[in-house]
Amino acid sequence: MSNFEMIRSLVEQEQKACDDLIKECLQSRVELISRVGDHIVQSGGKRLRPLLVLLSAKAFGYDNSTNTQSKIGHIQLAATIELFHTASLLHDDVVDRSELRRGKPTANKIWGEQTSVLVGDYLYSRAFQLMVDVNNMKVLEIMALASNQMAEGEVLQLLNCHNPDITEENYMQVIFHKTGTLFAAASQMGPVLTQQNEYIDTMFQFGRCLGTAFQLVDDALDYSVSSEEMGKNMGDDLSEGKPTLPLIRAILEFDKKNPAYANILRDAIKSGKTDNMNELIDIVKSTNAISYTYDIAKQQSILAIEYLKQIPSSPYRECLEKMVEFTIARHY
Repeated sequence: MSNFEMIRSLVEQEQKACDDLIKECLQSRVELISRVGDHIVQSGGKRLRPLLVLLSAKAFGYDNSTNTQSKIGHIQLAATIELFHTASLLHDDVVDRSELRRGKPTANKIWGEQTSVLVGDYLYSRAFQLMVDVNNMKVLEIMALASNQMAEGEVLQLLNCHNPDITEENYMQVIFHKTGTLFAAASQMGPVLTQQNEYIDTMFQFGRCLGTAFQLVDDALDYSVSSEEMGKNMGDDLSEGKPTLPLIRAILEFDKKNPAYANILRDAIKSGKTDNMNELIDIVKSTNAISYTYDIAKQQSILAIEYLKQIPSSPYRECLEKMVEFTIARHY
């Protein structure tokens, strides 16, 4: 059994209940919504964010808590987080004009951009319905902030698209907002549901570091594994004009030792033309940019584990630590 399978097995029943609730939420009297929903479910995915909610709840003893809230609140919030994430993916694929995700055609490729945007809106509304059912003002506050920051991250990324001169610091701000925020929200749900407020910020920082590490590994994998392994086209970030950390670092290196290569990468980011994609990827690989990106991801993972050490020890905390390890070691 792999580390990831072991992590999932610890909350297997809750995970199944969450999956069933997600499927229920994706059904509608409007047939097209249900069809797009079925497509999303069948596309798979690791479901890391809802898994974080469930593990966080267990780590803080939610099943044994004495509060009067529903004992399925953690399942509703796990589904809420996944609906938020899925809605953002639908919108992202439209903005990026992506045609492949998780090895399958995107919803916008099959049904068009308008359908993807509107179904994404539907999923956001279903997520808010679930949150209201939990009846916890702190949850609403966290998710309202998360949705706001995710939107800011998307706009920041759009502003930096085709900009080869974005700094590493500015790029980290993009992924803090775009990816780290939802990981942070998921991680906070345990102390929020059990009213252990002294741990809310600790779990926010843990989730933010974990989400940042996750995104940085994604950035590195875009230049280091095959399309079949990643479930999307290799070099997609470059073809979309996105200056991710491997590109930012490669340009910085070539500015000093080979300006001609730096200009080739800059021109590719500016134009989004990738007819010579294999050459561009080879140029990036000839630097230490990919290993540098992994190093920054590992730094974030170390910080994540340091924050975890501040919460009570339990098998569920150990699983959260293993999730950090999985995030760094994964190849997909």
